[in-house]
Amino acid sequence: MKVRDSGMPDEQLWATFFDAPGILDKLSCDDPRADVVEIGCGYGTFTVAAAARTTGTVYALDLEPAMIAETQRKAEATGARNVQTRLRDFVAEGTGLPDNSVGYAMLFNILHAENPISLLQEAFRVVRSGGKVAVIHWNYDACTPRGPDLSIRPRPEQCRDWLVSAGFELILSHVDLPPFHYGLVGRRPLDKRP
Repeated sequence: MKVRDSGMPDEQLWATFFDAPGILDKLSCDDPRADVVEIGCGYGTFTVAAAARTTGTVYALDLEPAMIAETQRKAEATGARNVQTRLRDFVAEGTGLPDNSVGYAMLFNILHAENPISLLQEAFRVVRSGGKVAVIHWNYDACTPRGPDLSIRPRPEQCRDWLVSAGFELILSHVDLPPFHYGLVGRRPLDKRP
């Protein structure tokens, strides 16, 4: 099931919006051995950047065959051997990953979906104890050159509430990601063991 208002711009334009390695630095993607999942990988902009900073597997999920093909092409072109692309309807079927299996989950420009909390709950399920989830979205501003309609575009405070509702603790409640985005990071609480 396609996320509403989810068309991708031309890739050359898209690339001008992000410094992917810099953004991952700001959003605490810093475990050099963690498995990572990107739920909605698009062109693979962040998948490939994440693959360069971990020896773990980076799972790139998308429901568009063209996006999976482009992400795979980019991974191969950069020599990233730790990327696994998966054509998957993660909205309807989840990620297909085991419980507690990844250290970092990325949900970038996707929480305008009809049920954003279910996407975050799926991220919570697959993120291990102490693992992180990062969210990026378009600024709530009609002047951005792209992004979903303001009627469905989430504000940062909504994303914070959704992260907490899904079970995450906020560790970064707002990060400016110029020119057009903001980010947040949550952590799955550490399991309490007697």
